[in-house]
Amino acid sequence: MKRSSLVVISYEMTRELPRTLLSLSPSYQGLDADDYEIIVVDNASRMPPRAEDFAHLGCNIEILHCQKPSHSPVRAINEGLARAQGALIGVWIDGARMASPRLVRTCLAASALHPRPVIATLNYQLGPDVQRRSSAQGYDQNVEDALLASIGWPKDGRRLFEIATGEIRNGPLGAMLESNALFLPRALWEELDGYDEAFHEPGGSVVNPDTLARALDLPSTQLIRILGEGTFHQIHGGLSTSTQQRAIEMLKDGAKAYFRLRGKPLVPVRACGWTYDSRSGEIMR
Repeated sequence: MKRSSLVVISYEMTRELPRTLLSLSPSYQGLDADDYEIIVVDNASRMPPRAEDFAHLGCNIEILHCQKPSHSPVRAINEGLARAQGALIGVWIDGARMASPRLVRTCLAASALHPRPVIATLNYQLGPDVQRRSSAQGYDQNVEDALLASIGWPKDGRRLFEIATGEIRNGPLGAMLESNALFLPRALWEELDGYDEAFHEPGGSVVNPDTLARALDLPSTQLIRILGEGTFHQIHGGLSTSTQQRAIEMLKDGAKAYFRLRGKPLVPVRACGWTYDSRSGEIMR
């Protein structure tokens, strides 16, 4: 059994996915290739990715094609989870999110801190502001490409923090709505029965916040926030990052869908939980 599996969902990401997979490669993550596998599930892209295109990364990569693709990524995620062989499984609902160096290695270390950990990495977006606002000021793929070139990425992946904006308003310990690289032990994914396919809306609506909330509602689980690492969203016309108005509308519609399904309002996770700092190795319980 692999130590970890990474399930990465792709849809029309010919520009973004190669960077994401490079950021998950063994040399970038400080792991042996045999430690983990990457399962890319393509959700009916017009030009789907091919495993041979990423052979140079030295990863254990498998490309799946979602058997019943839809506007929602949920079915694709669950197909990836069913295929995963790792003891610790991380899900990238959005394959446009590059990882910081050693993120996977850090999550593996954090998984040893508790028998039922819910390991939440922090979300960042490339650019001078969150992209739903910066896109209105001219931030686009060309600007982003130049920004990445300006820091010499991928030579020093830690410099991604210099050109990114955090999604949590009050800093890493603030209220967290979701994690875009959420890691759970295999047994917890099985208890959850994966992502809830009732979220059939485009983009999955608020299925990612729902999954974090449901995981924390499982008995005796422990939230562990990872500090010093994160995922970095590349702009690609996503539903929640393309414009301010679109993001507001999606969140409102998602909140209504969540209330219909769960019978309660959608709220962020305000508990800090434990923190594990990859830079110092410090654990705060």
